[in-house]
Amino acid sequence: MNILVAIGGLAFLILIHEAGHFFTALAVNMRPRRFYIFFPPAIVKWQRKGIEYGIGAIPLGGYVKIPGMHKPAGADLEGQFGPAIDEAPWLAAHLEPVTTALDEERLQDARTRLDDLRAAVERSDLSDPARKSAERGLTDTDDAVADDAYWRAPVWKRVTVIAAGPLTNLVFAIVLLAVVFMLGVPSKVDRTIATVDPGTPAAEIVRAGDSIVAINGQPVEGDQISEKIRGSNGDQVSLTVERGGKEVTVQARPRLIEGAYRLGFTLGVIYESYGPWDALKLAGERTWEATSAIGTSLGRIVTGEGRKEVASPVGIVQASSETLEAGFREYLGILALISLSLALLNLLPLLPLDGGHIAFSLAEGVRGRAIPRAAYERASAIGILIVLFLFFIGLTNDVNRIRGG
Repeated sequence: MNILVAIGGLAFLILIHEAGHFFTALAVNMRPRRFYIFFPPAIVKWQRKGIEYGIGAIPLGGYVKIPGMHKPAGADLEGQFGPAIDEAPWLAAHLEPVTTALDEERLQDARTRLDDLRAAVERSDLSDPARKSAERGLTDTDDAVADDAYWRAPVWKRVTVIAAGPLTNLVFAIVLLAVVFMLGVPSKVDRTIATVDPGTPAAEIVRAGDSIVAINGQPVEGDQISEKIRGSNGDQVSLTVERGGKEVTVQARPRLIEGAYRLGFTLGVIYESYGPWDALKLAGERTWEATSAIGTSLGRIVTGEGRKEVASPVGIVQASSETLEAGFREYLGILALISLSLALLNLLPLLPLDGGHIAFSLAEGVRGRAIPRAAYERASAIGILIVLFLFFIGLTNDVNRIRGG
């Protein structure tokens, strides 16, 4: 059950990321063409105001299609029509006027000629794969020459739409941390024993609910108890505990457990809750601290020192599942950290990540014209290789952790 909740949490973070893109695009009149809960292919889909909504078959995250991410080029449409031309060579005569108009940047003319090309495809006798490829080319080109195409929008609109996804994850992380602070966070260790491990020295002398008031006759606070027991070096220790309103003195010899001298019990934790405003301020501070730490970790990955810290979705789900066992508050905290990590990862200036699209949009604003599609594709190939490399490192680390290596 914990695994399912952990997977659901990760999927939700991806879903709200895509929702950030979707609703921001609507707000700036850059109408998305699709919005799916989960990834396509669609199990169920419907149209509303020209947008296709659906529920996908791949149960992770969400999907939004923003029209015309790149400036259209005749070569792109020719590539998608390749199978159709092989089966129906006469389509080339209808394709050529469209590709010429695209290459000469006569977008209104290209839009008009697309209707003729679409009609030609409809009356042609094509195999399903060839027809689907041609129809995809028609749809992509129609989106790219539309007035609300992404590449045609002002730079500020493009940056706003793309940045909305990571910023949604960032805001969600802060809000979630604020909720955690309002629910209560550990402030100090209690002197009361919470659990006793069976088969340990503690199992013979204390029980859950006992409150330790002194060790070897000296009064102690909760945060001193573990240190004093570990510092015994295995010598017998005397605990004075309060049990049922009376003080009882018991003795035991700590044993080496997981590399340290322990008796085998855990202490409770005292939680402190905060009001909404203080919780929000603390959440902002913790988010900044975590952002700095993550940024430092990314820097160490480049030098090779931080590669052990990288995790894949497998490790994220495993860590979330284990945190759930500790408690719901702890799970919300780790979910906030994952949301922040997703935001920062997506802001890296690499295509096809959001940060790459932001960087290219800003570069186009400086140049005053669109960057060629080929440059996007080369940058995307490099970015994908880097992302896959990080994924491989994370997956290797996760497998080693699972195996205990």
